[in-house]
Amino acid sequence: MKTPELPEKLPRHIAIILDGNGRWAKARGLPRSAGHAVGSENFRKIATFCKDIGIEYLTVYAFSTENWKRPPEEVETLLKLFRKYLQESIRKMEKNRVRIRFMGDLSPMPDDIKELIARTQELSERYDGVSLQICLNYGSRDEILRACRSLLNDPPEQLTEQTFSDRLDSAGIPDPDLCIRPSGECRLSNFLLWQLAYAELFFVDTFWPDFGQKELVKVLWDYAERNRRYGGL
Repeated sequence: MKTPELPEKLPRHIAIILDGNGRWAKARGLPRSAGHAVGSENFRKIATFCKDIGIEYLTVYAFSTENWKRPPEEVETLLKLFRKYLQESIRKMEKNRVRIRFMGDLSPMPDDIKELIARTQELSERYDGVSLQICLNYGSRDEILRACRSLLNDPPEQLTEQTFSDRLDSAGIPDPDLCIRPSGECRLSNFLLWQLAYAELFFVDTFWPDFGQKELVKVLWDYAERNRRYGGL
């Protein structure tokens, strides 16, 4: 596919809430698991496209701390997709050369997934191309609470925005410039509440499985036209 024309001004870091898989499937008379499978494949395509056009950082919301409340069969489907993605990432690591990092509390994850995550992160550390952050069992309030607990014994006068940011899961990663939520929902749903303080927000009606290059490029053009003042004039 020919790369669409892009604006000169591109964000350094894009964050995406991968939303609408289940509703995409329901609209087609398919089980929700089918929507998650198609959404997973679309994630690969969008991640590859972001790498190809020079986006430095991509952070995606894959599984929230609240997603455990979903039906057990749906949770198991998501876990199977995570296993498949991690196994394929390890096999294709040298070809893709993507640095992968996971954000969130991984302790409730099955042991085999935790082992795959550790292996994936270890192997990808040597790559300096696009940096991919996958938020897994992630909730921003949980992240902030964990950061606060880690600071309890530190002298209060040493607490700054930077020292606090250094205790978050995203330590060392620049804040997102742009956050996209497909599916028509207009809320952040406990995603990167600290990091998105000055991000440009885009809420798109398209369900995630149908959110392709064309939709992303449209958002990038809209982003390029915004004036980011960070509270100034």
